[in-house]
Amino acid sequence: MTEEKNEALVKVQGFWEKFQKPVIIVIAVIVIGVGGWYGYKKLIAEPKEEQAADALFKSQQYFSADSSKLVLNGDGGSSKGVLYVINNYGGTKAGNLAKFYAGVSYMKLGDFNNAVKYLKDFSTDAKQVEAKALACLGDSYSELNKKEDAVAAYKKAAGTIESDQANAAEYLFRAAALEEVNGKTKEALDLYKELKEKYPATDKGVQADKYIYRLSIEKN
Repeated sequence: MTEEKNEALVKVQGFWEKFQKPVIIVIAVIVIGVGGWYGYKKLIAEPKEEQAADALFKSQQYFSADSSKLVLNGDGGSSKGVLYVINNYGGTKAGNLAKFYAGVSYMKLGDFNNAVKYLKDFSTDAKQVEAKALACLGDSYSELNKKEDAVAAYKKAAGTIESDQANAAEYLFRAAALEEVNGKTKEALDLYKELKEKYPATDKGVQADKYIYRLSIEKN
């Protein structure tokens, strides 16, 4: 029994002597990786997030006040504008949110190409904000005469917030109306019917009847 234990010990020692260097290297890489990630998070990422949020704060106030030019370019003093935040803190949460403010502000100023540029690049898990961004994207596409893209954006906006019946109905109505303007009677009729079926108690749901009736007559 003792010989067996000694033999096992020898094998273990032999294994360790053979593989101790690569094992130590792997452990060191893991330790350095974890330490590096923690250091990056605490020393770089988190302070950068705070700086970005501070830089965005004044722009948010201008956005609430509907001062689109100040939102974009700042006031030359306490606010440098959302474009500055995007360019300098693009990888942060505030930098991402700044794209929403930029897109909506450009849309209000009639610069629809830039509105599309920033709204397409914006993403969020907040459904209400996502739907608003998609609706503004749809409005901007529509102004650029990109009707199919606009309809797709409106439909996606409606699908994002189905529980918010008033806004979902509004976005679905925009999609239907645009299809009607485009001469796509069947597609418009289907969307009006969907609107009536899903959101019958909303203003747009109530209005859908007259559009359904008119397009049904025209279709026949």
